[in-house]
Amino acid sequence: MLDGVTDLVAHGDPPRYFRFPRLAGLGLPHLTTTRHFAGVTAPPERTGPFRDVGRAALRELGLAGDRLAWVRQVHGAAVARAPAGGGFAGVADALVTAERGVPLAIVTADCLAITLWDADAGALGVVHAGWRGTVRAVARAAVQALAALGARPARLEVAIGPSIGPCCYEVDAPVTEALDAAHGTAAARWLRPAAGGRAMLDLWAANETLLLEAGVDPARIENPRLCTACCPDLLYSYRKGNHGRLVTVAALP
Repeated sequence: MLDGVTDLVAHGDPPRYFRFPRLAGLGLPHLTTTRHFAGVTAPPERTGPFRDVGRAALRELGLAGDRLAWVRQVHGAAVARAPAGGGFAGVADALVTAERGVPLAIVTADCLAITLWDADAGALGVVHAGWRGTVRAVARAAVQALAALGARPARLEVAIGPSIGPCCYEVDAPVTEALDAAHGTAAARWLRPAAGGRAMLDLWAANETLLLEAGVDPARIENPRLCTACCPDLLYSYRKGNHGRLVTVAALP
């Protein structure tokens, strides 16, 4: 299922990384790697391989990697502010900055990589959102953190990177019950019944809803709906047993 590739700017053949047309057109340096880049196979807390790929990605954008900022992701909703000089920002699943020259990076392998940017305010964020982060509304927390830096939610440009789609993301009762407890009747719209009492979860719709509730303009959300599990030759998918990582980087211009 490569239809979503037409909604991304692919670089290389096969594509080594993607950029989002709207963000690129507005001048935000950013990219998300594919498995044809130099893949990250170590967990994010093992920062050596992660930093190497992040810095290589920045070179593709013509940016220096010595101030790259990152977090140790734990499927929560904490938001960290990147240090002024870059480097490790702590334990969190969202990272924000108002500093030019401090690129932000996260890694994913089915979870959503969300980039948020208010050009007028000079505020940028990246988010890692799986089902646990969605239960905890990490996307909403990131919008609130950016607002504290001067961003206006309705002015944010948002992009959702390749991630597992509702076609492939089957979950069980503990997941559906946690979503229902956190989000009430809204959660039912994100779930489609599957065999054996399980359900297919639409993380894209769930996080789009959270972004809209936080004040983001729906016309400013780019989501190519490119499923990692449907594209094993292009993307890493933890659910499909491909334990590499995709790296998303962005920097204030």
